[in-house]
Amino acid sequence: MDVQQLSDRLEIADVLTRYTRAIDTGDWDRLDTVFTPDAQIDYTQSGGIEGGYGTVKPWLAEHLPIFPRRMHTLGQVEVRYDGAAAGGDVADVAAYFHNPMMMPTGDGAEVLIEFGGIYHHRMVRTADGWRSERLVEELVWKRGL
Repeated sequence: MDVQQLSDRLEIADVLTRYTRAIDTGDWDRLDTVFTPDAQIDYTQSGGIEGGYGTVKPWLAEHLPIFPRRMHTLGQVEVRYDGAAAGGDVADVAAYFHNPMMMPTGDGAEVLIEFGGIYHHRMVRTADGWRSERLVEELVWKRGL
């Protein structure tokens, strides 16, 4: 691996972290530093929607606050560059995730629900750094729902 490849991997890891922090904290505008304006996002495997970033961002802001406490953990991350040469401007990124959330039950109590899966991002290098132009959330398991 050369210095550019190491730098790219660190930048891509930062994009993944910004994504999970934005979702967990409800800082929806921070997602603008994660996705390209024309990004396509698919949350259908976990019961969400599929659509363009302009549609999905307000949907997240409307629906995720039902879970007042959210906390992602990312595990292994695989970065595969498009084409033969590593260090290109397009990369397919797979990141394992665990996402426990607390959901109110309506009687003042809360129940823990958890999702585990893989985020599949198609990342592109832009003038503002690496951004996701496509996200597909693959749900591998869930508990509590």
